[in-house]
Amino acid sequence: MATNSSNGPSSFWTQANAFVRKNLIFQKRNMKTNIRLILFPLVICLLLVLIQKTVNSQLDKHSLRCGCICVDTGKGQCEKTCGIEYSNLDQVFFCPIPHPTEWPLLLQVPAQQFRAVRTGDTCKKTGSCPVTMLITGNNQTFGQSVSGNMFSRPLNINSSDILLSLADNALGSGITSRYTNFLDAAFLSNAPIDLIQPQCSSNSQISVAIQLGSAALQKDVRCTQGLQLWRNSSSEINDEIYKGYRNGNSERKINEILAAYDFANSNENLFNVTVWYNSTYKNNTGDQPPALTRVPRSINLASNAYLQFLLGPTAKMLFEFVKEMPKPETELRLDFSSLLGPLFFTWVIVQLFPVVLISLVYEKEHKLRIMMKMHGLGDGPYWMISYAYFLAISSIYMLCFVVFGSAIGLNFFRLNDYSIHFVFYFLYINLQICLAFLVADWFSSVKTATVVGYMMVFGTGLLGGFLFQFFLQDSSFPKAGIIAMELFPGFSLYRGLYEFSQYAFTGNFMGSDGMRWKDLNDSSNGMREVLIIIAVEWLVVLCVAYYADQVVSSGKSPLFFLRKQQKNLSSSFRKPSSRRLGSKLFVQMEKFDVDQEREKVEQLLLESSTSHSIICNNLKKIYPGTDGNPEKCAVRELSLALPEGECFGMLGPNGAGKTSFINMMIGLVKPSSGTAYVQGLDIRTDMDKIYTSMGVCPQHDLLWDTLTGREHLFFYGRLKNLNGAALTHAVEESLKSVNLFHGGVADKQSGKYSGGMKRRLSVAISLIGEPKVVYMDEPSTGLDPASRNMLWDVVKRAKRNRAPVMFLSLFRFFARGNL
Repeated sequence: MATNSSNGPSSFWTQANAFVRKNLIFQKRNMKTNIRLILFPLVICLLLVLIQKTVNSQLDKHSLRCGCICVDTGKGQCEKTCGIEYSNLDQVFFCPIPHPTEWPLLLQVPAQQFRAVRTGDTCKKTGSCPVTMLITGNNQTFGQSVSGNMFSRPLNINSSDILLSLADNALGSGITSRYTNFLDAAFLSNAPIDLIQPQCSSNSQISVAIQLGSAALQKDVRCTQGLQLWRNSSSEINDEIYKGYRNGNSERKINEILAAYDFANSNENLFNVTVWYNSTYKNNTGDQPPALTRVPRSINLASNAYLQFLLGPTAKMLFEFVKEMPKPETELRLDFSSLLGPLFFTWVIVQLFPVVLISLVYEKEHKLRIMMKMHGLGDGPYWMISYAYFLAISSIYMLCFVVFGSAIGLNFFRLNDYSIHFVFYFLYINLQICLAFLVADWFSSVKTATVVGYMMVFGTGLLGGFLFQFFLQDSSFPKAGIIAMELFPGFSLYRGLYEFSQYAFTGNFMGSDGMRWKDLNDSSNGMREVLIIIAVEWLVVLCVAYYADQVVSSGKSPLFFLRKQQKNLSSSFRKPSSRRLGSKLFVQMEKFDVDQEREKVEQLLLESSTSHSIICNNLKKIYPGTDGNPEKCAVRELSLALPEGECFGMLGPNGAGKTSFINMMIGLVKPSSGTAYVQGLDIRTDMDKIYTSMGVCPQHDLLWDTLTGREHLFFYGRLKNLNGAALTHAVEESLKSVNLFHGGVADKQSGKYSGGMKRRLSVAISLIGEPKVVYMDEPSTGLDPASRNMLWDVVKRAKRNRAPVMFLSLFRFFARGNL
């Protein structure tokens, strides 16, 4: 296995090149998995298209089109005529309305059974309960004088101008309004319109005609008594309104008022009024547009009453009617890619999180990362290439997602500016990768990481769709609360997708563009704040993830970034164990050869000798007790000095501490006390430097199942700074030396190797690149006698050609022979 030795450790870019090549091969072997991953967004997009077509077929029904009738032309033919006069409340929205109907303003009158009454419920049974209006203010005389003008006007109908006749009266209805005013449900119902008056006569009902398109609509108007009650403060009104709520009283009764007015500091020179109204009539549940509220007439009544207080009963500020804007004929088309996009597309994007997390935890669980590190791969190249590798996969995934969605015609993508899509997705996938790196530090099992990762996927979508979205649609919820919730990355993703969906839905409905960069300046648009939050969190989480990786995975001190560059550790050689300096009595308590070795170590430390590659000074490892068991001392103050060119075998039964000793030497665990020096470098502080000149054959084979034996050796050879012909020669020689070259075995995936073949490959990996120190933990486990003898020949050749120092942890009969 002799090769042309490389001078010095591999550079940053050499390590990065080796890691990139390994990852590319790994991805090539997992092509089917990658294709399934990329097909996931395509399936979601096709599912949305299928839902869209199914819903569209249901929306083409007659009940969801403008109402029409067949009009006899007098010639025996039927002419189809459509319009709002032939439509019900559900159909009118789809009609062409060039001249919307003008509707009189109404108050929202409580239903008979819910009206607030002073005593008893008799009037509720007879339908004669009055409606109550509460009044308060700083000046009771002023407030009562003004409010007394609200209901004092009698109803005088002018048939030539119905709207003008009704404009100065307090009309109301118990029928709730809808979210448009093309048709007022109060005038289409069988219930009469209420005229609020201080007193009503026994026969006080009249009929008026309202023009509806080409037809006239007859509507009954009845008198309803209105009571105006004074309250001393607005807090009394609030308390009374709350007690009228079903949950505000012990009897769980509803006692609803018509309206309430607080004239505050109003006087002859100042008009300042606050109006209470029942907002529950909006029916703002979040899954449909809120209904209109009948507030304008309440404000107009107060304004007119104040004018009449100042100028007399003839003063009027008329509010004749309300009406919608003209509109063309429309069809009901629901853009489901926009309506369901935030939920479905959140699942699509967060799907990448468990993919990255599982990959990182897999390397951690199978100790592949520490294996790469022990063969010279630094944290810098690992982080840079891993990050770029996951970013490339995520970018291709998102590109396919957007291209698929646009190709099949989803307005979610087509109507919104693609550059905003790009910036939003780019920022989020970077944040998601950083989160995966951070979370991976706290998992050691792929199964656990998989469960948690996919819980995050579905939990984020469901919480966003069925919790966060309601807060977004609630205009009364404070913006600061929304921003605080968006600090959770899943909600910031959902908010961005929600904004895309709203602009796409509106653009499709109105025939306009979706979101453009200028729209980010709108106060109602949350995309700008989302982009800022994601960008800041990306940088913060990246730093925290790298710090956690160094502390949790690499085992560094929490304050490692404050430590100064270590000086040359030759000065450490001048500090022999204080245990030996205290007394010579200890010599009599140990065997002669043990004490002799300890004195040799202390002498070497005093002399700062470089003739010995490895010096262990009172190395000790104690494992803490668990479940009530006492602590376990695995390595008891071991002192050892090994010169260059020596092959050392450590013998002992299971549990003797062999693996614990080697684990300390290769940096897997920290010593409890004492230390060791490898090529003059302290294992407590300089493991990163030691790794560049070390080879390891661990107790258990740490291999990628999808990589071949040849590919493993090429990867680790590049980490040892081999390249070109020297690398090819070293790999072939290594394969031949462990009998993995012939018969196509070298190009077979290691997952298909037998146990003995894997063991031989692990030995070859430990020796490639001429490391200065090689550790082997039970390398002959699982080998037949012939393979075991071949293994010792390999070790002897390696020792003869390069004179490395090797630690062998073997059973006694395995170590026989002249190594």
